[in-house]
Amino acid sequence: MARQLRIDYAGAFYHIFSRGNEKKAIFYSDEDRYYFLKALGEANTKFGVVFYAYCLMPNHYHLIGRTLRGGLSRAMHLINTSYTLYLNKKHARCGHLFQGRFRSILVEEESYATALSRYIHLNPVRAGLALRPEDYHWSSYREYLGIRRCYPWLDTSLTLGHDDNLTQERRAAYADYVLAGIGMNPPEGYSESKRTGIMGGQAFIDRIENEYLKGRIPKPDRELPQARIFKPRRSLSELLALAEKTLGPQNRFVRSTAIFLSHRGAEYTLEEIGGFFGMSISGVSNARRKIQREIEQNSTLAQAVHDIMDQLKG
Repeated sequence: MARQLRIDYAGAFYHIFSRGNEKKAIFYSDEDRYYFLKALGEANTKFGVVFYAYCLMPNHYHLIGRTLRGGLSRAMHLINTSYTLYLNKKHARCGHLFQGRFRSILVEEESYATALSRYIHLNPVRAGLALRPEDYHWSSYREYLGIRRCYPWLDTSLTLGHDDNLTQERRAAYADYVLAGIGMNPPEGYSESKRTGIMGGQAFIDRIENEYLKGRIPKPDRELPQARIFKPRRSLSELLALAEKTLGPQNRFVRSTAIFLSHRGAEYTLEEIGGFFGMSISGVSNARRKIQREIEQNSTLAQAVHDIMDQLKG
């Protein structure tokens, strides 16, 4: 089965979510949650990602965001990697924190943004963590109601409007709308969108397919993590050279970093990478997993990989 396609362009609007490895907790304390929110602010500053809603559950998170300049993967790499490094160091743990890569659904904002924000804000109620959504401190719902001041990177105007001073009536109307959703099914098309990666009306889906996917969808390949960003890829030899230049030619992680970049940054298949490096597919897969673990525990290496990813996406 092919992995979900990831469509990336400037101005794209997404529902983004990620779950803990083996469904285990990803937040151990309030301090951890504050650090994760800080990482969202860093992604906003560095990559121009605007977030419209968030909900931090014990073992997963939900975000609604827009990439003003494109580059969703770069932003999420910063968020997930920096948070994993922080958590591993603070709690003396090692290894993967998240279950695979983050997932994203491209959303038609005009029709679905408000309904999606309601669905996300009701997560704690559905999970039995709170009787009312405003009782849960780790979602953006309290900012929507004006109970708590908004973070600079959080924009509630898409749902509440663009007035400088929101009226209490408008906030109350949104609260009534959210509470009316308790016990309701997810927004129409949500379940299907988790499979296709697109949530919207047929006209929106057709436009996305025609503009971004027509003639570009590769054959099903379970090792291909996403649809390639539609611009020329760096060659495998260039990626190896980038790793040598950034890490130093004698660094013991050069080869494995180049393998990681080839798969994660340029989305070559394991077979293509193995052909270049003279390795079996299983050998490439093992090398990729080992360097991923090393990146999560080695902040110097993580920063170097992050810098190279910036060059690849620039």
